[in-house]
Amino acid sequence: MNIQFSDRTGAIKASEIRELLKLTERPEVISFAGGLPAPELFPKEEIARISKKVFQEEGDIALQYSSTDGYTPLRKKIAGDIMSQANVNVTEDNIMMINGSQQGLEFSAKLFVNEGDVILCESPSYLGAINAFMVYRPNFVEIPTDDDGMIIEELEKALKTTDKVKMIYTIPDFQNPSGKTMPVSRRKRIAELAKEYNVPVIEDSPYGDLIFEGKRLPSIMSFDKDGYVIYLGTFSKIFCPGFRLGWVCAKPEIIRKYILIKQGADLQSSTVSQLITYRFLEENDIQKHIEKIVSVYRKRRDVMLKSIETYFPKEVKYTRPKGGLFAWVELKENLNARDIFKEAIEQNVAFVPGGSFFPNGGHENYFRLNYSTMPEDKIEEGIKRLGNLLKKYY
Repeated sequence: MNIQFSDRTGAIKASEIRELLKLTERPEVISFAGGLPAPELFPKEEIARISKKVFQEEGDIALQYSSTDGYTPLRKKIAGDIMSQANVNVTEDNIMMINGSQQGLEFSAKLFVNEGDVILCESPSYLGAINAFMVYRPNFVEIPTDDDGMIIEELEKALKTTDKVKMIYTIPDFQNPSGKTMPVSRRKRIAELAKEYNVPVIEDSPYGDLIFEGKRLPSIMSFDKDGYVIYLGTFSKIFCPGFRLGWVCAKPEIIRKYILIKQGADLQSSTVSQLITYRFLEENDIQKHIEKIVSVYRKRRDVMLKSIETYFPKEVKYTRPKGGLFAWVELKENLNARDIFKEAIEQNVAFVPGGSFFPNGGHENYFRLNYSTMPEDKIEEGIKRLGNLLKKYY
């Protein structure tokens, strides 16, 4: 076969996480690899009840095409009840429904980035975002991070010295993969820099509600009065990912651009998913549901951190996330987590090697651990196996 593919397909790579998940489908594998919610926390009975009600009362609407921007009552609910948790005051005109926040990432690159343009991002950054952006052939400038996330002085230096910066991408809440959280002062400064340099900020917030300690911090968007910040939210981590529902929150004139892109991509997000999700929000207290999720994840996080402290070599460094789904492990520089992964999978334990979270490569001595999916006894056993493996190298 001699088919000519487009040049851009050369930039598309398989998601390393998705490929790794294929290796972890065996039931005996203790997997810390995915960023999956715990399936036992899905409100299955309530969704079944609501689904029946939706089809009985609004079946013709639920199974029909609907508007590209999304089901208006759901958009109103997001604007009022959910965005207010991020300290943002908007209306439904600021909201467009998307197929998970992953689609918002791809659309954002399509909207702002030409080949050769620069995206500024945290180092490390979310692998799924890197892969979504890569199709548009940008240059990545990685901004160093510390315990408080993206270092603002380094971001400002990059903005001053780099041409063709078209987008700043950040995950300020319990960042993927590091689990770090950006303090208020840095959030405020990013909003100021966006205006100063006329560069949009993509604020990706899939984990903002999953708070184990303290209160939720105001979003970067809450400090933006001029429309430079675009907020991506999702129901995947607080409700269920199978519905593939997320949203873009931005100024109406920017939302209109996203609508045009979505019309060309898939016309609309699932009408059925939107109606069921809206009914769930109307008939249930989503914050109580989130509290139930948080209670379980907090215990699992605690077990993982205690197990790391007990079983890992003392020289191994790791983050102590105050929310979200991930801990981030740093090994000695001469170690390669990809090689260690091959040994770990033989011990029926899986994690994600860290090199792919750096868009410009390198940094192979890191790996990411997820604690949301496995029960507590398996978390301890899996970390114990990893610890025994790592002790060979220390």
